[in-house]
Amino acid sequence: MQPQFREVKTGLNFPELEERVLDYWRTSDAFRQSIERRKDAKPFVFLEGPPTANGRPGVHHVISRVMKDIVCRYKTMTGHRVDRKGGWDTHGLPVEIEVEKLLGLNGKKQIEEYGIQAFVEKCKEVVTNHINTGWTESTERIGYWVDTDDPYITLTNEYIESVWWVLKRFWDDDKLYQGHKVVPYCPRCGTALSSHEVAQGYAEVDDPSVYVKFRSKKDPDRYFLVWTTTPWTLPSNAALAVKPNE
Repeated sequence: MQPQFREVKTGLNFPELEERVLDYWRTSDAFRQSIERRKDAKPFVFLEGPPTANGRPGVHHVISRVMKDIVCRYKTMTGHRVDRKGGWDTHGLPVEIEVEKLLGLNGKKQIEEYGIQAFVEKCKEVVTNHINTGWTESTERIGYWVDTDDPYITLTNEYIESVWWVLKRFWDDDKLYQGHKVVPYCPRCGTALSSHEVAQGYAEVDDPSVYVKFRSKKDPDRYFLVWTTTPWTLPSNAALAVKPNE
């Protein structure tokens, strides 16, 4: 009997082809099978650094998740059991700012007037909606194999308690220390900012500039007139550098 082959057409509909592959993976439970068939193999555990669920996923999320998927598929091909646990980051200013926009609020004072608990519940509602719609859909659509049925979510008590448990272990092992460093600060929100939060966006503003007189140490009646566009640094100024011939 001659083998039967599906005709290879030149006018392929790639979105339709992708949907057909996804449907095969779904009905055959291919992701679970790839793990269970290697249940006794050497483990390679993957916990996804969680995306922030403050909005729908963008192209940059797709690119990073495809790269994660490549690594996990490669380790599966090398014979490892690759448990892949998804997660969702639901804390931080990106979420709060998104909710502020939805509620028409601006700043910490208005949030307090709206009600802290009511604001927190709204944040939970928004991130849950984003997870259940855009994120879950895009995860499957791009063929990203990761366990989203039992993810870790940073707003749950179980996750928060686990973080405190880890910190307690560090404390008991004398691995915590007090240090000091300069961090960005948001006077509007009244909180320090991470580099990720600083990168949320920029706005063009008019920065103040001032002229300042510096008294000469050798001649009290002589002053140096200085112009600076960073007047907030003046309290920490210890000296003025001047070119000797001018």
